[in-house]
Amino acid sequence: MTQDTPAADTTRDRVLSTSASLFCRYGYAGVSMRKIAQCCDMKAGSLYYHFASKDQILVEVLNLGIEKVHAAVAAVLRVDASPADRLRGAIAAHLHALLEYSSFTSANVRIFRQVPVPVRDSTLEVRRGYEALWDGFLGELKAGGHLRDDVDIRSFRLMLIGALNATLEWFDPELGDVSELADRYADMLANGIFAERGT
Repeated sequence: MTQDTPAADTTRDRVLSTSASLFCRYGYAGVSMRKIAQCCDMKAGSLYYHFASKDQILVEVLNLGIEKVHAAVAAVLRVDASPADRLRGAIAAHLHALLEYSSFTSANVRIFRQVPVPVRDSTLEVRRGYEALWDGFLGELKAGGHLRDDVDIRSFRLMLIGALNATLEWFDPELGDVSELADRYADMLANGIFAERGT
């Protein structure tokens, strides 16, 4: 049986899912290959058959978290809709993916600054790809006259994604509707928070 067989793929998926949860719970320093193997009910040697190191596992966990969100937002942005509806849809897609794949996305939010520089560098391409998706969309809005001329796209994107990612720390899907939250975010971004224009 090779590593490319369905059984091997299933094992890799289980290792990645378990590792993502462990990294979120214990942080980078609190997780070892031994702990991952134990939680997967595997021998350490079997784990090394699939992954060379903890850092290799972590890189895949971090990249998967970004890729899941990227795919969800990209799908929404391909839909022909008004600028406001596309913004609303992109925010909702980010939030839904963030919560659906919470172990993987939480690892990006909670432990990214803890990990070694080579691990961070290994996620740059995927991370920048998602940032470019938003920059391209916001650039389209600005070129079409839908954003103010003085809006700095990079600053706006950093503020928006930062606010959306912070939702992981406080939002409880059992007590609220993520689509309604996305609507509130989009409304405040599109229309502001002051009752009178120019306040």
